[in-house]
Amino acid sequence: MKKLLGSCALVAIMMATAGVAVARDQIKVTGSSTVFPYSQAAAEEYANKTGKPAPVVESVGTGGGFKAFCGGVGEDFADITGASRAIKESEVKLCADNGVTDITEALIGYDGLSIAVSRGNAAEWSLTEEQIFKALASELPDGKGGFVANPNQMWSDIDPALPATKIVAFGPPPTSGTRDAFVELVMHDGCKGLPGMADLKKADEKKWTEVCSRMRQDGPFVEAGENDNLIVQRLEADANSVGIFGYSFLYENSDKLKDVKINGVAATPETIADGSYPVARPLFFYVKNAHRDVIPGMKEFLEEYMSDAALGPDGYMAERGLTPLAPEKLQEAQKAVLEGKKFGS
Repeated sequence: MKKLLGSCALVAIMMATAGVAVARDQIKVTGSSTVFPYSQAAAEEYANKTGKPAPVVESVGTGGGFKAFCGGVGEDFADITGASRAIKESEVKLCADNGVTDITEALIGYDGLSIAVSRGNAAEWSLTEEQIFKALASELPDGKGGFVANPNQMWSDIDPALPATKIVAFGPPPTSGTRDAFVELVMHDGCKGLPGMADLKKADEKKWTEVCSRMRQDGPFVEAGENDNLIVQRLEADANSVGIFGYSFLYENSDKLKDVKINGVAATPETIADGSYPVARPLFFYVKNAHRDVIPGMKEFLEEYMSDAALGPDGYMAERGLTPLAPEKLQEAQKAVLEGKKFGS
């Protein structure tokens, strides 16, 4: 018996050092809070259809997900991570440094980045990207080539036509892909038309990016963590506050929340799909290929996740707010995942 136990331990050590995951009962999925409900839906379908244990799905944000995913190969590390942006070069390096050298990237669909308020708020909200920047940026141009701390405390300070209520916006932390997308798609667009900013970008793009990316830390912008459900709860508690999160959370909570139009366009599956909604982004997940043949159920779970029933135009993920891929894009993604196409190849 002692000899048998020793042999098993040796095999486990050899598997880990060879860069192969040690078997465990449940698949581990981590990453973006925006992708979380889609991964959770696939996990439930997989368990219902196979009778196997449902994958463990965690919502830790895109950055946190890559940190966990890229930590190494073996049973202590995630098999799959969801992301609301593409993987960064620094994260590819982190993976490689820890032996995670064979991953597959999958584009699963699109998501609008929503701003929402409680249905208890009587105002009909519509904001431009410039107004959003003026509300939430740390600094604003002073018109003389310099910058001043953002003085705006009320929405009506920005435009008298906006509600005369205090600016309170609950949004994601810096580790979130939603934060990255918000900065790039909203803050940068809202910044570029302000006096002097075009000249600054030509003269010093690094400085322009810094000024246009920095969020307020004096109260009006509140980092609410990676759990978007907490933002929903805060909006219900304070009808004058606004929240920033992926469209799927607005979709799932449409009985409690209503959309804030951006540049006059409401976030809907149609406007996200046709590109008329100005704040849309792709959603991804990444697979650790060293775990495919070792973690029980990995292949079946990936087949479920990438199936037409999940990601197709009438699939259960579309019912949860995902904007589906065009048919040819979906087929491309399905082929990449099911065949284990190596990222970067």
